[in-house]
Amino acid sequence: MFIFNFIKRFLLLLQNYFKSFLLIVFTIWLFTPSDNNEIIKAEYNLAKVYITGEIMIVDKIVEELREIYFDDSIKGVLLIIDSGGGAVDKSVEISDIVKKIREKKPVVSYASGTLASGSLYSAIWSNEIIANRGSLVGSIGVLFSGINYEKLSEFLGISSQVLKMGKYKESGTASREWTSYEKEELQKIMKDTYETFVSDVATARKLDISKKDIFADAHIFTARQAQEVGLVDSLGILFDAEVHLENIVKNSNPLFMPVWEKESEMDKFIKEFSSEIFSKISLFFEPRLK
Repeated sequence: MFIFNFIKRFLLLLQNYFKSFLLIVFTIWLFTPSDNNEIIKAEYNLAKVYITGEIMIVDKIVEELREIYFDDSIKGVLLIIDSGGGAVDKSVEISDIVKKIREKKPVVSYASGTLASGSLYSAIWSNEIIANRGSLVGSIGVLFSGINYEKLSEFLGISSQVLKMGKYKESGTASREWTSYEKEELQKIMKDTYETFVSDVATARKLDISKKDIFADAHIFTARQAQEVGLVDSLGILFDAEVHLENIVKNSNPLFMPVWEKESEMDKFIKEFSSEIFSKISLFFEPRLK
């Protein structure tokens, strides 16, 4: 256990230093005089939120969505998604705040590549879900995974020592193979989580839950197949999703003039890179319910 904790802390330290380096670079770029000697930020009334990679660290995404919820000047939000899913709790966190936003302003989700598992969970409460014709959709299921480094420990001459109270306290441990009763305990959690997932999808997408074996059961669909089973509303490209959101807002306000939020390349790079690094570390070293 010690060696893996050490490796994890070392990688986290590298990540922290890298973020500091990027911050320095960004600061230099920010204060470098431009040709106009000033930075002009245009006001916008339509926001874009990107959900990419493993859904493991979502603080930034949730904060963006929270600001959108409270900002009455923003009239609609477009979720641009390309993710195979991630942690259950993080996916639910995004899903529930999207549901709250929809009560105040329209939300459109666009599947740019993959809309599966936790990322689909994140999008289900949108007013509309539009999928790129080449995207993959579905994988409504639950997975609990972890590593077993028992043989590696034996090779290195390392053994774990554990004191515990409670029969199931070591369920999911990485230091040995799981016992049959530990697997049953984890299976019980997975079953309830899966049923909640399926129920939420059926409710949000207005699907018949008695036909869950058609749209759920971890099936993977092409965009066209996903439309047929009711997981997405239409097929299109990013342009179509943007226009669709604009039209929804215009239906309630004919004088509305859409102005889209512009995300800097630096912000986008830092967000995606940090998310990817942390998710890979967590995915490898920590058992997670996905």
